[in-house]
Amino acid sequence: MQTITVKDGTQIYYKDWGTGQPIVFHHGWPLSADDWDVQMMFFLQHGYRVIAHDRRGHGRSTQTATGNDMDTYAMDVAELTTKLELRNAVHVGHSTGGGEVARYVARHGKGRVAKAVLISSVCPVMLKSEKNPDGTPMEVFDSIRDGTANHPFYGFNRPGAKVSQGIRDNWWRQAMMGGIKAQYDCIKAFSETDFTEDLQKIDVPTFVMQGDDDQIVPYADAAPLAAKLLKNGSLKIYLGFPHGMATTNAEQLNADLLAFIES
Repeated sequence: MQTITVKDGTQIYYKDWGTGQPIVFHHGWPLSADDWDVQMMFFLQHGYRVIAHDRRGHGRSTQTATGNDMDTYAMDVAELTTKLELRNAVHVGHSTGGGEVARYVARHGKGRVAKAVLISSVCPVMLKSEKNPDGTPMEVFDSIRDGTANHPFYGFNRPGAKVSQGIRDNWWRQAMMGGIKAQYDCIKAFSETDFTEDLQKIDVPTFVMQGDDDQIVPYADAAPLAAKLLKNGSLKIYLGFPHGMATTNAEQLNADLLAFIES
C-alpha cells in the first residue's frame, strides 16, 4: 500500500494514478478514498493525475485516537501534497471532505492550488447556534454518535428511489474499515467546525455544488451561504439530487466537474 507517515507518526494511505494536472479528492465521513473510484477513473481517462487519501482514522490509514479534527486533517493533506510535490492542483471535497478542502486551501494551499470544489459540503457551519439559527440541532449529531448504523448516506427513502444494494454494500464496507474512535471524533469535527474565515480567505475559483434534497447537510444553510463567502465562487443547485449525488448521479456531476476544471 502507498502511505506517508506524518509528523505524529500516523500513516496516511493514498492512491496516486496517472500524470497531468493533479486532482485531489477528499472523502466524506465515515468513508474512504474508495468513494471516489468513479471520479478517479473518469478523470484518469481524461488525462489527469488523480489522488485520493484515506483521512486519518478512516479506511486503511492509522486508526488514530488523537488528531481527529479539521486542523490536523488539513495538516495531513499539506504533508501529502508536499510529499507528492503537487502544484496547480484541483481539490475536490464531498461533505466532511469539503470542510477539509476549505481549511487546507485557506491555510496551506498558497501557490499549490489552482481551483477547489465543494460538493454537498459541511461549509460554512452545520451546528445550530445563535449565530447560525437555521443550522442543525445538536440532538441530530448526538443521535449519529449514538448509532451511526441508523443514519446511512444512501437510505433510498424517497418515493420511487432506485435502490442499489451495491452502493449500500460499498458504503458499509468503507465505513467498517475505519476506527470507531476516529469516526466518533469526526462527527464533532464536521458538525461544529466553523469554516467562515476559511471560505473568506480562499481566492482561487471555487465551484460549490449541492442537491436540494440533501438529507444530511440541509442545502439552504450550506451551499448558498458558502458561495457568498467566497471571493471567486460559483454555485449550482441540483434539483432533487441527494447528499451522495457524486455517486448516485455521477454522470452529470463528472461532466460538470470536467467543465469547471477545464474552464
